Amino acid sequence: MIAFVSGQVAALAPDTAVIEVGGVGMAVQCAPNTLAALRVGRPARLSTSLVVREDSLTLYGFADDDERQVFELLQTVSGVGPRLAQTMLAVHAPDALRTAVAAGDEKALTAVPGIGKKGAQRLLLELKDRLGAPQGPGGPAVGTPAGASWREQLHAALLGLGYATREADEAVAAVAPQAEAAAEPNVGALLRSALQSLNRTR
Repeated sequence: MIAFVSGQVAALAPDTAVIEVGGVGMAVQCAPNTLAALRVGRPARLSTSLVVREDSLTLYGFADDDERQVFELLQTVSGVGPRLAQTMLAVHAPDALRTAVAAGDEKALTAVPGIGKKGAQRLLLELKDRLGAPQGPGGPAVGTPAGASWREQLHAALLGLGYATREADEAVAAVAPQAEAAAEPNVGALLRSALQSLNRTR
């Protein structure tokens, strides 16, 4: 298993980062809030999980080991594949997922695109006592890369998750007061707020 990759960021796409490792470009599938912290030409270290299928090998990347471990645990739930697990971590930080499961919060889980009421109930049932207690603050913050405004990063992240341009525009406008109140807007936190606002309007 490839536990992490470390090297210079060679390229970025809406759902992928290419990290140069020993002269080889490793394509790593990442959630938008993870990609938001990366900058082309700068060094990066991503915790990774290799998902093996009959016809593919896909490397998924995360900001830290905790995210990777939660990603792998989520896939033990019936009906949850790597894409859905990654989307869950794009909407909720690991501690937020732990809190939701501990509290039996179906609403928090159905805020994730692709999870309905039955899916949320299955997640709560199968993850109970397995995710552990929230660990509290101290995890790495996801910041905005130089050269791109928080609006551009957030808009691209929402489009990468499959939202329409109009929905992305509305979500960016909804979190603008939160972003403007912060000295340095945190794109990861703004993404979660934007996704929550989109879920409320549906």
